[in-house]
Amino acid sequence: MQLQQLSYFLAVAQTRHFTRAAEVLGVAQPSLSKQIRVLEDELGAPLFSRARGNITLTPAGEALLPLANRILADVDTARLEVQELAGLRRGRVRLGATPSLCSGLLADILRRFHDAYPGIRLIVEESGSRDLVRDLTKGALDLALVILPLADDTPLVTSPILRDNLVVAARANDQSLPVRSRMRIEDLKDRPLVMFREGYDLREATIAACRQAGFEPRFAVEGGEMDAVLRFVEVGLGVAVVPSTVLAGRPGLRGTPLSLYDSGSGRSLHRTVALAHRKDVAPTHAATAFRATLEGFLIDAAADGTLPTGVESLLTAGKH
Repeated sequence: MQLQQLSYFLAVAQTRHFTRAAEVLGVAQPSLSKQIRVLEDELGAPLFSRARGNITLTPAGEALLPLANRILADVDTARLEVQELAGLRRGRVRLGATPSLCSGLLADILRRFHDAYPGIRLIVEESGSRDLVRDLTKGALDLALVILPLADDTPLVTSPILRDNLVVAARANDQSLPVRSRMRIEDLKDRPLVMFREGYDLREATIAACRQAGFEPRFAVEGGEMDAVLRFVEVGLGVAVVPSTVLAGRPGLRGTPLSLYDSGSGRSLHRTVALAHRKDVAPTHAATAFRATLEGFLIDAAADGTLPTGVESLLTAGKH
């Protein structure tokens, strides 16, 4: 089995057309078809069904697809790793992060890393934790900032780095909310909520907390990304449970810390953010340098008192 054959297989799987796949790869169509046949002979099973000109994956092709994606992703990472050995003057970091982190701390961390390693390309994928775990597992990312806990069978190494308090975001002039320094999860009962789309850890955390308190949340609107959810709250569609960091720079919103139990004795609702990478692949030199930069930034910010309100670093100076 050759890498070229896997590349040809993926091109046909993506385009569902042999001629179009050959054009994308810049090779002759007969050569591509020949290599696919050689691969099928070696594996002992057809990879594509060619009935009536419609190209579809066979069960063998479906089984090979995720493996081929991961193999070629790892080869690309290995190629870049060799380039990075020359003093990290070249390379790439593919980082996944949740939208709330992208709109908060991450920008300053990326700036510090770029200043230290200007030759390293930074590619940021913004999505919910579930999607980031999937992309990291299949080799599409080098590192990801995800929300704990993860599923027990997730093939990732996770290192907690910070804790972020959750607040109830509402319009600054909303008079219907209880006047307290802290809200209870029960205060959200029968109150219209603006809810994130499927795949957001905040959606799952909010629904789980409401159910633990004995009620089903009522949605005014659902399906948004972070910026959309905050805008929907600003115009009065409802309230939303969000990390405290995302309210910076939004004077039209106010956040009230959220407790699971009685406002006087309950513990704050929070989420734990971790840096994750695959267990079976060592991080590249560039990814390792990014991790050191991230940890150094959080340690320095905690020491200087410049972390955003509601954010606590879980790192110590000795770790850095």
